[in-house]
Amino acid sequence: MATPEAAAAQVSSPTKVGGPGRNLHRSFQATPATALANREWWVVDATDKPLGRLASQVASVLRGKHKPTFTPHEDAGDFVVVVNADKVKLTGNKLDLKLYSHHSGIPGGFKQVSYRTLLADKPEFPVEKAVKGMLPKGVLGREMFTKLKVYATADHPHAAQKPKALEIKLNKSASK
Repeated sequence: MATPEAAAAQVSSPTKVGGPGRNLHRSFQATPATALANREWWVVDATDKPLGRLASQVASVLRGKHKPTFTPHEDAGDFVVVVNADKVKLTGNKLDLKLYSHHSGIPGGFKQVSYRTLLADKPEFPVEKAVKGMLPKGVLGREMFTKLKVYATADHPHAAQKPKALEIKLNKSASK
């Protein structure tokens, strides 16, 4: 059994303060004010980009993971404008075999629609759904989702924000 003096010395040592696994010597922690001050606008052309790869990289930018000031509990991400959403690519037979399912809440109200039909009717929806599924669930994710702007054509009303082009990285086998 340790003496009370030894226990007090152990608690006051700088390595034990805050408990194990806590980094009290971190150099930065984002605040809402710093997150708002550093927001940028990005534009992504979705033409012939695989839906999942596009969505994962857009979600990463919306979260702010590309910034050195990333903090998981703050909304430090940027705005992203996705254009040409109707030209997004689904590989394999997913255009016909992947189904979007929803229920109206009324008995017998279960509906399934193929992504080919969905892209024809609401071309923005598949991109929005894919990105939303890759964001955190809860209030923070819903707040991040409001910074996503998706348009079916190349025209968008955000030219005044001077968005920069965001290059979507594809692996070499997908670009052949």
